[in-house]
Amino acid sequence: MIGFVACECVIYNAQSLKEKRAVLQRIITRLKQKYNISVAEIDHQNVWQRTTLGMVAITSSRATTERELQRALALIDSFPELERTVTTFEWF
Repeated sequence: MIGFVACECVIYNAQSLKEKRAVLQRIITRLKQKYNISVAEIDHQNVWQRTTLGMVAITSSRATTERELQRALALIDSFPELERTVTTFEWF
């Protein structure tokens, strides 16, 4: 089962693209190290305080895929400098 999550996020304290990218790099690196998922910034690359992260997980069952993606979202929520706003799931 393939699960895709797109989550829009706001980075309130970013005053430049450099600051935004530093926050995102730290989050993306942690996600890739801790979970068996692929992660990338998929939208709003040139906006300071807004981003959309895309995450994909592939496992043998939907329950396992959803659990892995939910854990990744929980990790994103644990970062105080980032607020997740809109999250959409797609299944293939």
